[in-house]
Amino acid sequence: MKKILLPLAIIVGAILLSSVMFQLKPEPEQTESPETALAVETLVLEKTTTQLFVESQGTVLPRTNTALISEVSGAILKVSAEFVVGGVFEAGDLLMQLDPTDYQVALQRAEARLISMNAQLAFERARAAQAEKEWAMTGRPAEEAPLLALRKPYLAEAQANVLQAKAELKQAQQKLDKTTIRAPYAGMVSAKSADIGQFVTLGSKLGEIFAIDYAEVRLPLTERDLSMMETRKVANSQSKSAVTLSASVAGVETEWSALLVRSEGVVDQRNRARYLVAQVVDPYSIKQQSGQPDLLMGTFVRATIAGKKLEDIFAVPRYALLEGDNVAAVDSDNRLRLKKVDPIFSDDQFYYIASGLEEGVEIIVSAVGIPIEGMRVKPESNQ
Repeated sequence: MKKILLPLAIIVGAILLSSVMFQLKPEPEQTESPETALAVETLVLEKTTTQLFVESQGTVLPRTNTALISEVSGAILKVSAEFVVGGVFEAGDLLMQLDPTDYQVALQRAEARLISMNAQLAFERARAAQAEKEWAMTGRPAEEAPLLALRKPYLAEAQANVLQAKAELKQAQQKLDKTTIRAPYAGMVSAKSADIGQFVTLGSKLGEIFAIDYAEVRLPLTERDLSMMETRKVANSQSKSAVTLSASVAGVETEWSALLVRSEGVVDQRNRARYLVAQVVDPYSIKQQSGQPDLLMGTFVRATIAGKKLEDIFAVPRYALLEGDNVAAVDSDNRLRLKKVDPIFSDDQFYYIASGLEEGVEIIVSAVGIPIEGMRVKPESNQ
């Protein structure tokens, strides 16, 4: 029995001793765990004035484009050295000369006919005057004289023949003038369809030219783009907005200045865009040597248009705007406060906000994970 009871007694005693020691141990000192603060980058907002810009694109086209069509027939006797593709000419320059011989003969015939008709008119006037004298010798009133007796129908016919002869002379002169083809404006040749020695008929195409005093670019704008612009400048061609055109020329980025001159006044049914027209003065630097590359017709350009000027607004970086149009602000106790804002415009860098924020507010511009109202933060201003 002793061999059985002794080990049991030792085990029970050890359990009792352990229990007593556990009950008598001192209580551990409890300390409050410090509240952790999230390190964040902040930005102090100040009201500012911002110029909005609208971006578009288009192709450079001439303001005036003309197809040269022959209005008379004849062989081409002379062609200007500038009448080649790319050739530049001034208003009134001779471009092409057709054979005028047939039209010179027709003009002489018209002149001769006019002389003949004038002679017949003078003859009829003399005969009419003589008829009036003979009628007066009868002693009867002139009102009773028959028209044929006074030769008035013959006189009217002679006058009509003179008018017809003058019209034929004018027509002959015009046809003769049209054998000389002159430039209607200062421009450049874009296509050549006839050359010296070729016989052309009425309606033959001789070439194509375009004016180089101005170049135009049609710029498509969406409703959002239009909302960023001054309405009066879009509707009124007298209020012209500045436009900067840019394109790569021989690998070099080049810019040209232009003005927004008009709206086409319709909405394109295919893309629901509205087209505005920008105009460039002297694109080929003919009148003024600007030192920059020429703006060639057909060039695809990007356009930046000056839009509205926003005053007393806050420019908030795009990455600082949280889901639900909220901004994380820091209060005086360094705690996060969510503020609801309503952006009125945005671009690639900023949201522009007019209400919901105050001057001098400090907002968080770094990632905060899941923002919790009232969480402690440790701001580090990046200004």
